[in-house]
This record gives sequence, C-alpha cells and structure tokens, in this order.
Amino acid sequence: MRRRLTIAALVTLVAVLLVGAGFAGLRWWGEAHRSDLERAASYAPADAQRLSWTDWAGVREAVGSAGARLDGSSSTAELQDFLDAGFDRDLTSTSALVQSAPVLQERFGFSPATVDWELFSQSEGGAVVIVKMPDDTDFDALAEDLVRAGFSRPADDDGVWLGGDQVLPTLGADLTPELSYLALDADRHLVLTSDEADYLGTTVSGLGDGDLPRGIEDVVTASGDPLSAAVYDGAYTCSALAMSQADDSDAAQGDQLVEEAGGVDPLTGFAMSVQPGGEVRVAMAFESDDQARHNADSRSTLASGPAPGQGGDFADRFSVESATAEGRVVRLDLAPRDGTYVLSDLSTGPVLFATC
Repeated sequence: MRRRLTIAALVTLVAVLLVGAGFAGLRWWGEAHRSDLERAASYAPADAQRLSWTDWAGVREAVGSAGARLDGSSSTAELQDFLDAGFDRDLTSTSALVQSAPVLQERFGFSPATVDWELFSQSEGGAVVIVKMPDDTDFDALAEDLVRAGFSRPADDDGVWLGGDQVLPTLGADLTPELSYLALDADRHLVLTSDEADYLGTTVSGLGDGDLPRGIEDVVTASGDPLSAAVYDGAYTCSALAMSQADDSDAAQGDQLVEEAGGVDPLTGFAMSVQPGGEVRVAMAFESDDQARHNADSRSTLASGPAPGQGGDFADRFSVESATAEGRVVRLDLAPRDGTYVLSDLSTGPVLFATC
C-alpha cells in the first residue's frame, strides 16, 4: 500500500511539474513573440491615454546611409541629416525628442542616433518618455554624463535625477520640458524622463506592474512592428479625432456620410502606424466582435471617400488596400500616395473614419 501511495505521489508531482513547465513555456513563448511596441507599452503607466511610438533603430535602417553611419560620436550635422530624412518619410512626427536631439547627442549620452526606441506616454495625470537603450550601454557612463550636465544624482540607483528649469536652460535652447527629470533603469536598459519629478518617481516604482485599458492593448497588438505610431484610448479618440472638431458645415457633411455608410460604433482604442514597408496601418478596437464586423465595412467606406474637416478626399492621400475584422479589432491597410504624410496629418482630428 505504501509503495502504491509513493508511486501515486510521484505521478502527481511529475504532473504538477509538467503543468508548471508548460505555463512557464507559454509565458516564455508569449514574451519572445511580443513586438517591441508591445514590450514598450507594458512599461507605460496604467493611466496612459496616448502613446507615441518611434522605433529609432528601425528608422535608422529605413532611411539608409543617413542613419546607418550614426553612433554616439556622430556630429549634430550628421544627426540632423538623419532626422530630415526621417521627417521626409513621415517617421519622426510621434517623437518627443526630435527638437532636443542635438543637445541630447552632445550632453546626455543618448539621442535618436543611438537609442533603440522611444515611447511617449501621456495622460491627464502626467507624461513620461521611456527610452530603450542598446543592451551594451554603459549606464555608469550615462550617469557621469548627467552629472556633468548638471543633474543632481539621486540617493538610490533607481531614484529620480533632478534637473528642472534650473538646469535645462544651461544646456541649450528649446529643450523639451520632458527632459527636466530623469531615471535610469540599468536592468531593463531604460532611460525615463518627465517634466514632473513625482509622476516620474511613481512611474519608475510601478514599472511594468499596471495594465493598460483593453482597447489600447488590442490596437497595440494589431499594429505589429511599426516604425512610428500614434495610439489612443477610446475616450481620447472619440473627442480629439471626432467630427465635433470640425466646423458646422463639415460636421453636417460628416454626419450624412456616416449615415450613408451604415453608421459607426464608439471606439475603445485607435492606432495609426507607419509599417516598415511604408504602408500605413489603422487599428480600431470595439466592444464586441459584432461591432468590429459592422465597422469594418462602414469605416472602410468612410476612409475611401470625402475628408470633411481635412479637405479634399481621403483618396487624395491614400488608397484602402484592405479592411478586415478579427475579434474586436478592425484593421485598415492604407497605401499612401507619393508626397503625402498620412500619419502626421491624420493623427489629429477631425478624421471622419475615426469618428464616434
């Protein structure tokens, strides 16, 4: 009897270990297959309403020689050539750091010339820029750069470096206030910056612990591996991109076009992104699968016609290559016309096919 019990216990233990290994394997698989945008979004504060994404490593590759030759010793003129090339490809409009890039390159030890990616998170509570550094970054050297720049070192390694309006004006003109305070996370290879020390400290202490709204998570996943992206929660989308931002005549035309298209439902999340091949992807999340299937038709119709509030027709800016619904998410794949700036032009409202 004891032998049978021992064998049964061993079988149970093996089963538990196999189940545990299975769950661990699933977690590993999920992490390995997440996009850089998904990983970055997992660090954003839980109250985020807007995420602005720039894959700087991807942008450097996309613009060719202007980006490929950059490193930490590159001149500000070389950096500016790269930024100009990225602007021409509509790949830099979502960055919070472009204006400050030359000073970052010279004084901070990092810039768009060297970082992997940048995520700018905004909410009513505050804003934070999260920058991923290359894995071989010397964070001790970064800390010394900040000391030389005039920032006050925190008591703890994960504390907030204090700069503020006493330091930034001494470093250069037109620096974004988002560089007022910094934090270094060497374990995750991150640099975080903000214009509010308390908000930055709260973000650092809860890094990766919060859950973003479901709608944002839905559209982030659907966006794949973009070079540049603007991501909004439903409430922000339904106010900032709505036709209520247009004048009365354009708003009335928008109402008529929405009715003719079969109507729309409110969004829970919205993302517009530039993909590595140059195409633009729009992801829109809804409360249900049924709403998504209905809106795939109505939103693609709206995106193929007049653009009240923007002027002209959307067809002047892009063609709609496909419109699909998968689960709660509608995806529009757009092919921009030559010389157009679809992301930078249409990530602010009013945008008829994003209206609620």
